Formats: sequence, structure tokens, C-alpha cells
Amino acid sequence: MNILIDDIQPFKEFTIRGCRECQFSNGGHLFAAVHGNVIQLYATYTFENVGNLKGHNGKVRSIVWSQDDSKIISCGVDGAVYEWSVYTSKREGESVLKTCSYTCAAVSQDGSTTFAVGSDKTLKEISDSQIQREVPAADTVLTQCAISRSGRMLFVGTAQGSIRAMKFPLTVPGEWTEHQCHASSITKMRISYDDGFLFTVGEDACLYTFKIMDKEGRGLKAKDITYAEEILISKSDLQEKDTAMKELKTRVYELNMENEYQLRLKDMNHHEKTKELTEKFIQEMESLKTKNQVLKTDKDKEEAKHEEERQELIEKQHQELQDLESANNQKLMAEYEKYQELQAKSQRMQEEYERQLAAKSDSHKQALREQTEQYETKLHEKIGQLEAAHDEQRQTMRIHEETKKQIEEDADREILDIKNMYERRLREEKEGNMRLTGETGIMKKKFKSQEQEIEALKSDINNLNTEKNKLNGVIKSLEKDILGLKKEIQERDETIQDKEKRIYDLKKKNQELEKFKFVLDYKIRELKKQIEPRENDIKAMKDQIQEMDTELERYNKNNTALDLKIEESKQKLKANKEEMAQQRQKVHDMEAELKRFRTDVSNCVQHIQDPQMLKNSIVKLNKKYVQSEQFVEAAGMDVDIQKEYARQRDHLERSVASFRKKLTKDQQIHRADNVRIMQENVSLIKEINDLRRELKIARTQISSLKYALNLDQNKKVHDLEANSNVLKKGIPAPGPIVSLEEVEQTKKIVDIQKSEIKRLRDELRHSLNRPLSNGQRLPPMEIAAGQ
Repeated sequence: MNILIDDIQPFKEFTIRGCRECQFSNGGHLFAAVHGNVIQLYATYTFENVGNLKGHNGKVRSIVWSQDDSKIISCGVDGAVYEWSVYTSKREGESVLKTCSYTCAAVSQDGSTTFAVGSDKTLKEISDSQIQREVPAADTVLTQCAISRSGRMLFVGTAQGSIRAMKFPLTVPGEWTEHQCHASSITKMRISYDDGFLFTVGEDACLYTFKIMDKEGRGLKAKDITYAEEILISKSDLQEKDTAMKELKTRVYELNMENEYQLRLKDMNHHEKTKELTEKFIQEMESLKTKNQVLKTDKDKEEAKHEEERQELIEKQHQELQDLESANNQKLMAEYEKYQELQAKSQRMQEEYERQLAAKSDSHKQALREQTEQYETKLHEKIGQLEAAHDEQRQTMRIHEETKKQIEEDADREILDIKNMYERRLREEKEGNMRLTGETGIMKKKFKSQEQEIEALKSDINNLNTEKNKLNGVIKSLEKDILGLKKEIQERDETIQDKEKRIYDLKKKNQELEKFKFVLDYKIRELKKQIEPRENDIKAMKDQIQEMDTELERYNKNNTALDLKIEESKQKLKANKEEMAQQRQKVHDMEAELKRFRTDVSNCVQHIQDPQMLKNSIVKLNKKYVQSEQFVEAAGMDVDIQKEYARQRDHLERSVASFRKKLTKDQQIHRADNVRIMQENVSLIKEINDLRRELKIARTQISSLKYALNLDQNKKVHDLEANSNVLKKGIPAPGPIVSLEEVEQTKKIVDIQKSEIKRLRDELRHSLNRPLSNGQRLPPMEIAAGQ
């Protein structure tokens, strides 16, 4: 058997029937195989039978090579343990015990001592053909034994499936440590080369590996074994891998080219998309900024409006309160004056009554009492009127307080609405962020999601409280800013009036500039007419690229068809190989049959002295090997079939060789075409990129010209005309006078721009007339007349 990198392949078969024991020598140059009661020696490299060891009367159960490969120790069921010389193929020592059927033997490192186990339930130590010690196994049959290469350890296996580590050297009675592992008898036992592992196999179809250690749990020191770095591999596998590598290299090259082409296309698409998206986002950002500015101005206006209304209401309330207080004070003063007058009148009347009291006291007491009661009732009425006036004043104060409270509530409600709106936005953004963090947390640790959400909610509450405090501070600061903004509004109103005057002046100038704008628009339209043919040329180039892509797809389809043909030829070749293997197997079987016949003839020669046995063996050989007429005819037919097979094989090999040549030629042709097409595509893409770059430059120059002409030339020309008119009339110019040098400078700038436009046109014309990579020319660009 050859041990390959990933397989084991049979190399040579030997016709040995019923071979149950085979052992390689330590050097590996010989191996011994058991054939019944005969031990056959073979050379490993030449496979020759170098010797036969005959002497056992029963089946040989175990063979062991000595360390120097000079001796072989064998034991068998006949109770014999023989020591053989490898060089002479003769016995050098023997120990026969017919009452014991030996199953295994082991030899020491120096080859002087042999250990054997058998059916008599003892372990025997044999030296110089004599049994030195017999160690009883305690009513257990020993089936296997193995000694280490160091000669310090001895292991035996029992019929119950246990392993015993014997104390070495042996003592009687024996001492051992037993380990139970197998469920039935142990059939084989081996120790690794470095004495580190013990391998056992039993009838329970189990293989056990044990690490050999001492009583303290320490393993043996590992020996320095140098392993070969070389490996074996079959020629067919190597050829298949080489062809596969070549195919993969070509495939990788093609894929690299295709990927580069696709990457270039994707890069172009991505650049265009990114440009569009950036422009779009910039426009959106500007629109959002303008909206934000408009909303800020609206907010400021609304706040100013509300503040003005609030101030008006406060002033109105103060005015009404003052009016009510003054009216009430006037009423009180009038009533008080009336009261004083009545009091003075009552005093006068009292004096008068006192003078008349002496005469008319009795008659006037009743009248005086009535008068006093009348005046008291009047006084009570006046007091009630005063209380009613006070109640009316309190009612008006209450109405004023309610209106004030409603105004304050409306203002607070608007502030709360704004506050709630910003809090809602903040809450939405916070919730979005927490939802994203929560989703990532769920993917990582689902069982902690609820706790994280609770903690996140607590942090949100704290954040919202802090945000609330911040917003309250912001509201207070905004209230302060409102007062400052009112002052700024007054100042800006003044500046607005100044700017309105300036705008009126600028409008007049704008009307004059629109005239020049019309001229520039006409020139821009003419330039666009020049750009349109270039865009048409670009479209034509894109169509050409699409055609080349379709051609590439067709080539790829052809390559796939050729790959299918190659696969079919490979399958045919594989079938031919299988047929050749079958034929080789037949030849191998015939050779094996011949070798078996030779061995049987050699066995018959052994009975040459006994005629009867010789006759019987020859009759058996006749029955076994003599062929009938039908078989002979079949053999003749097989010869014809072989000839036909050889002829078909030659034909198929020639066809496979021709197919391979065609395949290589087609691959080279297709590869060259693919490379040529890719190069043409790359050159076309470069030309298109150059043209787009030139178009972009031309557009930017047109826009810069338009801007320069709008801002510089028109203004200066207009000022020059105005100055010339003013000079003609003899009136001093209101603004700065433009000199002739500035006019000449502007003319030079315009001439430079015209020369630059002319140069760009020449470059475009040259690039259009330049031949393409495939020998074609682009159609000429039609330039508008008069340009």
C-alpha cells in the first residue's frame, strides 16, 4: 500500500490465503507473513520471497522481529515458541509446551528474553530456550502481551478485556495494575515508537488508546523524532491539479479583467449618482435654511405683535382704571360737599331751634325728631350709594383682572404650545435614537432588553427635565431678546427706508442691464447649439459600447460551449481509463492465478517422496486449474476484444489530442479577442471621460463669461456711455468717471475669453477627427456658422 497525501492506494497484492498475521521488520526492508504453519519472508522493495520458515505443526499466532532484524520469534497453537535466523532461515532456539496454545509473544530490546502468553493462564519468561519464570494470571486467560522499546514496561491483555501493567522485572507471584476497558477478549496490543501510547483492539470491535504514565502521573520524556516533510501523490492527481490550476489561472485572469471593467462602470455610475445626490442635498439644505429663516422671522413678527397687543391691553387697563378712580373720586367729593352743606344747615337749624327751644320745646320735639330721622334716612341712602359705587368699582377691577388673567393665560398657552412642540420634536428624535439602540441591544442581549429600556426611559426622563429647564431658561432669554429686538426693529426701519431709496436706484440700473442680458442669452443659445452635436456623439459612443458588450456576451457563450465539449471529452477519457483499469485488473488476476498455481505446485513438490499424496495433490491441481474447451474459446475471443479495444483506445487518444490542440487554439484566439475588446472599451471610456471633462470646463467657462459680462462689462460700458453723454452735454457726472484704460482692459478680457473659446473648439474638432482604437473615426461636429 502507498500512503498518499489524502488516500491509501494498493501497490502490490500477494496470494497468501488465510493470512492473519503480518509483521514488518524494524528497518522496513523485509516483512513476514503467516501462511498456515509457514512463515514467508518477502523483500519490501523487490517483493521477492527471500525465505520460508517451516517447523510449526499448527497455525502460527504471533511473530515478532528482534530490534536488529536478525531474528524472528514465532509462537503457535502447537505450543511451540521458535527463534529463527533471518539470514539462514533456520531455527536457532525452541521452547515447546504442548499443553499450552500460545497466542502472543514479545521480545526484549536485546533479543535475549522472550515473553509469551497462552491458554494455560500464565505469563512465561523464556531465555536460552528455557522457561525461566511462570507468572500465574489468577484464573484469567492472557491473550496478548507487549513490551516497550525501552525494556522497562510490560503490558498484557486478558480474555475479559482488561489490561494489566506488570511490575518489571517479573516476580513470582506477579504484581500488576489492572485497567478494565474492553467488553470481550483483547486480540491485538501495540506500543507506539516513542513509548508514549498503548493501542489495544478487542473482539468488541473497539480501538482504545492509552497514554503511558508512571505512578505519579508523569508521562515519559518525548523522544526527538524527525518526521519526513515529503509526501506522496499520484501522477494522475498531479496532472489533474496542474490542469485545474491552469484553468483557474485563466479564469481568474478573465474574471479580473471583467471585474475591472465592471468596477470602472460602477465607479462612473457612482460618481454621477453622488454628484446628483450632493447637488440635490445642497438644494434641499438651502431650501430648508430659507424656510428656517422665514419661520424665524414669522416667529419674531408674531412675538412682536403679541407683545404690542399685550402692552396696548395693559395701557388700556391702566387708563380705564384711572378713569374709574377719577369718576369715583369726583362722586365722593360731590356727596361729601352735599353732606357738609347739610351738616351746616342742620347746625343752623339746631341753633335756631335752641333759641326757640325755651318757648317751643314741647311742641317742636316731635318735629325735631322727625327731621333728624328723615335726615338719617337720607344719610343712609347716600352711604348706600357710596357702597354701590364702591361695588361697581370692585366689579370693574374684577373684570380688568379677569381680562388681564385671560391675556396672560393666552400668552402662557402659546408659550406652552411652542414648548410642547419642541418637546415633541425632541421626544421623537430621542425615541428614534433609543429605538435604534434598543434594536442593536435586542440583537446582542435579548434577555436584558427590558432592563435596558427601563434605564433608557429613566435617562430620557432626566434628559427631558434638563431640557425643560434649559427651555425655560431659553424662554426667559428670548423675552429679554424681544425687548432688544424691538429696539433693533426701530433702527432697521430707518435702514429700510434708506435701502428702499437705494433699491429704487438699482432698479433703474437693472432695467439697463436687462438689455445686455438679452444679447448674452442669444450668445448662450448659440453655444448650446454647438454643445448638442457633442452630446449626440457621446450617445453614439455609448451605443457602440453596448454593441461591444453584446459581442462579449456572445464570446462568453462560445466559451461555455467549448467548456461543455471539454467536459464531454474528459468524461470519455475517464471511461477509457476505467476500461484500462478493468483490463489491468484482469491481467493482475491472471498473474495472481499463476502465482497461486506456482505455490500449489511447490506444495506438491514437498510430497514427492509420497506417491499417493503426490497423486492426490496433482488430481486436485487438475480439477482446480485445468480449463475446458469453452474457456479456451472464450480466451481466444478475449484476445480479439483486446485488439479491438487497443484500436479504439488509439483512435480516442488521437481524437482527444486533436481536441486539445483545437481547444488551446480557440482559447488563445478568444483570449486575444477579449483583451482587444477590453482595451478598446478602456480607450473609449477614457475618450468619453475626456470629452465630458472638456464639456464641463466649457460650461464652467460659459457661466464665468456670463457672470463676468453681467457684472463687469455691462456695468462699465453703461458707465462709460453715461460719462460720455455727460461730457458731451458739459454736465458733471454724478458718479465716478470711467477711464479709457479700463475700457481697453475689459476689451482685452473679452478678447482673451474669445480666444479661449476658439481653442476649446479646435480641441473638440481635433478629438472628434482623431481615429478610435478600432480604426474608425467619429462623425465630424457641425459648428454653427458665424461662430
